[in-house]
Amino acid sequence: MLKQLDMHSSDPVYTQIEKQVQFAIASGQLKSGDALPTVGELSERLNVNFNTVAKAYRDLQIMGWVNTQRYRGVFVSKDCEERCRQHVHQRILEQLSSRVAEGRAAGLNRQEIIEVIEQTFAE
Repeated sequence: MLKQLDMHSSDPVYTQIEKQVQFAIASGQLKSGDALPTVGELSERLNVNFNTVAKAYRDLQIMGWVNTQRYRGVFVSKDCEERCRQHVHQRILEQLSSRVAEGRAAGLNRQEIIEVIEQTFAE
């Protein structure tokens, strides 16, 4: 579920963790009731600070994707898969719209933008 982090990314580490959990829920890799690794386990596995993972989990809980059960752990929230999928879809649509606007501002036509998207899929 949680893969390597990109320490050279402009995204903070906690945000990368949040996104990976959201993508895992949206794709069905994680389902309602599934347990996430403990904060300690994940911080050790990813070789990041305990507080970084704790912040990611806290943010995910605020967003409604996970819930914490005292002394039991962190679990994917009940019936959140479709809502998470819609959230991820909306975020990707916003980012893609922004990139298409940049391409148009740079003089790319519709076909050239489609070719860029198709090339991205091919990679």
